[in-house]
Amino acid sequence: MSLLQRIRRSESLRPQSLLGRTTLTLAFSSFLIAVVSTIALNVFVIDPIAERSADDEAALLVLSAQTWVELPPQARPYFELELAQSHDLIISVAEQTLPPLDRYLPFTELLLEKLQRRLALDVRMYDGNDLVWVDVPMAGYNLQIGFSPDRRDVQLLYVAIVIASLGAGIVFLTSLLIVRKIARPLVQVGKQAETFRGLAEIEPLPETGPRELVSLARNFNTMADEIALVLANRTTLMAGISHDLRTPLTRMRLALALLPDDVEQSLVQRFERNLEAMDVLIGDALRFAQGTREEAQPLALAPYVREVLDTFEQELDFLCVINDDVMLDLAPNAFSRVLTNLVGNAIKYADRVRVSLDGSEVVVSDDGPGIPVSERGRVFQPFYRLEASRNVSTGGSGLGLAVVQQLSAAHGWKIEIGDSPMGGAEFRWRFDVKSK
Repeated sequence: MSLLQRIRRSESLRPQSLLGRTTLTLAFSSFLIAVVSTIALNVFVIDPIAERSADDEAALLVLSAQTWVELPPQARPYFELELAQSHDLIISVAEQTLPPLDRYLPFTELLLEKLQRRLALDVRMYDGNDLVWVDVPMAGYNLQIGFSPDRRDVQLLYVAIVIASLGAGIVFLTSLLIVRKIARPLVQVGKQAETFRGLAEIEPLPETGPRELVSLARNFNTMADEIALVLANRTTLMAGISHDLRTPLTRMRLALALLPDDVEQSLVQRFERNLEAMDVLIGDALRFAQGTREEAQPLALAPYVREVLDTFEQELDFLCVINDDVMLDLAPNAFSRVLTNLVGNAIKYADRVRVSLDGSEVVVSDDGPGIPVSERGRVFQPFYRLEASRNVSTGGSGLGLAVVQQLSAAHGWKIEIGDSPMGGAEFRWRFDVKSK
């Protein structure tokens, strides 16, 4: 596996959302903090306290044994009772047969070390199930003193778990609070950018919050206004030019009609074909510049599609799976133009064209040469034509699919190109249907 593939794989394993990435980063840092805190707590707090506690416990055991030896026999039972009630210590004169202490108890090891240092003797400990017993030789007596094995035990593992779990919870809540404050404006910017096409006014982003987010919102609002102004000027310019070109075009047609009869007819026909091509080009340019400001209105979907398809002379395969009473909120002229351009584009390059309609999309497929995958993103560009795959006798301005893309973007429709089951290209046009 190459380095680039490893980088891509590691990137794909990372959370995709800002909240997930921030939480992961803070969780890792909090884990390190918890580890460092636990180690520091153990080294600088728990270990010294355990050392001091073991030394105090050893002193108590030795002092209890010395006191018991010095007391008169009749007072010893009262002293034993007092030790049991106040210090949970049991003194036994009778030697018990107990197994050696094999369990790992950190405190008992420290206690054994402190006792051996105080008594200067080799002291042994025994496991009495509920109690740990230790031999304390004193003034000819071999006393055994029992104490609870967990009375001084420090649960370092539990301390670490508590620190880590509480730290993780605090980090998660903190990251959730911080990221939500940061992500909410970013999500709003993303939604506005996704819906903005520069062809209609959008509600400006609120310029509130931290300075960086205010700057982002302000710059986005300024950019949106400037783009909308540029596109509006472009639309006005193209519409004006296309409209003004109709006048000289009409004059040229009138001049052709007034030519003498002795003018060669082939030349006249060639001029007429050129004028017709210019008229088509101007019409396409005009529709490309306009056609985006139409308001949607309720319309019966299936009958309207049939009406548009009936305008074509070529026979089309039409498959409809919805009822005629299904209504769609759409801009009729824009919808008709998109469908006409898609079907007309397929007719140019194919012998058989099929149109399928369901409740959410129109699919136009053909048996033509198809569109290469590398070219599918470029065929929607104005004046772009696939010269290698089209019939040179069909003509065309190269604006048909550009008009489709522009109108679809303006009205929130989606256009995708794929491979047709018939062997050619397939245009999948998705939209939202609202039943009335």
